[in-house]
Amino acid sequence: MSLERVEILRLTLFLTGLACLGLAEALAPRRRLRAGKRRWPTNLSIVVVDALFVRVVLMSLTAVAAASMAAERGWGWLNQAALPEWAAIVLGILILDFAIYLQHVMFHAVPLLWRVHLVHHADIDLDVTTGLRFHPLEIALSMLIKVGVVTLVGIPVTAVIVFEILLNATSMFNHSNLRLPEAWDRALRWVIVTPDMHRVHHSVHRDETDSNFGFNAPWWDWLCGTYRAQPRDGHETMAIGLTPYQDRERQSLGWVLALPFRPRPRELGVDRGRPEPTSLQ
Repeated sequence: MSLERVEILRLTLFLTGLACLGLAEALAPRRRLRAGKRRWPTNLSIVVVDALFVRVVLMSLTAVAAASMAAERGWGWLNQAALPEWAAIVLGILILDFAIYLQHVMFHAVPLLWRVHLVHHADIDLDVTTGLRFHPLEIALSMLIKVGVVTLVGIPVTAVIVFEILLNATSMFNHSNLRLPEAWDRALRWVIVTPDMHRVHHSVHRDETDSNFGFNAPWWDWLCGTYRAQPRDGHETMAIGLTPYQDRERQSLGWVLALPFRPRPRELGVDRGRPEPTSLQ
C-alpha cells in the first residue's frame, strides 16, 4: 500500500472515529463538562497545526517510511529473525506500544519534556477532542522516537500502519466522556485502556496524574506499577487538568501553542502545578 493510500485510510478512520465517539459521548456522557464544546475549535485546530508542522519540519520522515526503508535494507532484529509474518506483526505492535508507554512516562519525568506535554494536561475538560490535543513539538518528538524504534527493531510496515491506526483510535476512545456500564469497563480493562481508567491520569492530584500512562494496552501499567484503578474524588466530581490553568477562558489556540514557552506559575515549579503526592491509603 502506498504512503498516499495509508494517509487516506488513516484520515477516513480518524474522521469516522471522531464522529462516532462524539455522538456516543453526547448520548451517554460520563460527567458534566465545565467548558464543553467551546474547547473544540482549539483542540481540533491543533490537529491541523500538528500535521503541517510534522510535514514541514520532518518532511517525509514518518514511522511508515522508516519501516519501509528498514525492510528494504534489512535493518533491525525483526528483519533478520526467521519469524512468521504474523508473529513479527504482533510483536512489532507490542514493542511500539511499550515504547509509547515509556515515552509517556518520560514526558512526565523530564521537566523540559513536561513543559511540552502539559499542553495536553491543561485541558480543563476531558472528551474525545482531548485525545487530539498535543503540542506540535510533542508530536514531532514522538514521531522521531517511533522512527528510531522502528528502524532499530525492524518493525514491519503492516505492524506500523496497524499500530498508528490503533493509537489514534484508542487515544480518542480513552479520552472520551463516555459512560460505560461498570461490567463493560471491568471486562475491557483486561485488553484496552478505558475512559474511566485514563481519566485518573488527568486528575489535578499529582500521584494520580503520574499513573495510568498507557494508551492502547493496560498491561504496561500493571507490570511497571503505575496502575491506579479509580480517582480518590470520584469520576463525576474529580477536578480535571492542572491547578494553575483552571480558567475556562484561557483555552484559545494561540494560548495553547504558546503555553510551553510562557513563564511558569510558581505552582509549576517543584510539583509541576499539582499537589505533592500523598499516600494512596
